[in-house]
Amino acid sequence: MDRALYVAMTGAKQIMQAQAVNNHNIANLSTIGFRADSVAFGSEPIYGPGYATRVNAVAGDDGTDFSSGTMETTGRNLDIAINDKGFIAVRGTDGQEAYTRAGDLRVSPLGAVTTASGLPVLTASGPLVIPPSTMVDIGSDGTVSVVPQGSAPFAVTQVDRIKLVNPPLASLQKGVDGLLRLKSGGKAKADDTVTINSGVLESSNVNAAQSLISMIELQRLYEFQIKSINATDTNEQSAERLMLTQ
Repeated sequence: MDRALYVAMTGAKQIMQAQAVNNHNIANLSTIGFRADSVAFGSEPIYGPGYATRVNAVAGDDGTDFSSGTMETTGRNLDIAINDKGFIAVRGTDGQEAYTRAGDLRVSPLGAVTTASGLPVLTASGPLVIPPSTMVDIGSDGTVSVVPQGSAPFAVTQVDRIKLVNPPLASLQKGVDGLLRLKSGGKAKADDTVTINSGVLESSNVNAAQSLISMIELQRLYEFQIKSINATDTNEQSAERLMLTQ
């Protein structure tokens, strides 16, 4: 059978994978701090007996878009957003240190500070835990201050400092859970130059208009590959009929 059939089939499969990534981005348009994934198509010649007349299109991971999202003012003390570059250190579900831009924090009944998805927020010494308080404030350097229950309003006590990091972006990779980790598997050092805004959240950096355009373009490319498959199949059937008539 002509290799063109396999080329078109491979192209359709790769386009489906690219569409899945694009749809995942669209599904996270409203996810706080989400970083969009990118896909790039490359060419890969088909090697084997005969001439190299066929080239497959292959969709590959083009990394993560680290551009900033829009800052949205909420006025809530536990909402924080990184200024410019940097990340908040959290403990992933695998127990390892990971990094995120999602700053919509919560305090559990036991005083553990977590992200909205329940991941513990880390300090330099471990998970951040605060005592029962009537007020919680997070400074621009990540320092967490509270007014303990039963204390006077002016009795502000510093509890700990959120670990803020700024590793080279090339050293990071995004996991299936949406969290970023060092490719080396280690831990990034705390960076005192990273600052945050309190009462602000950073939205997803997904470009809705561009993602919808990409979805339409990928759908059209997929239809083109299916037409190529049908055309190749028709040509094969015509060739078989010609051979039978000889």
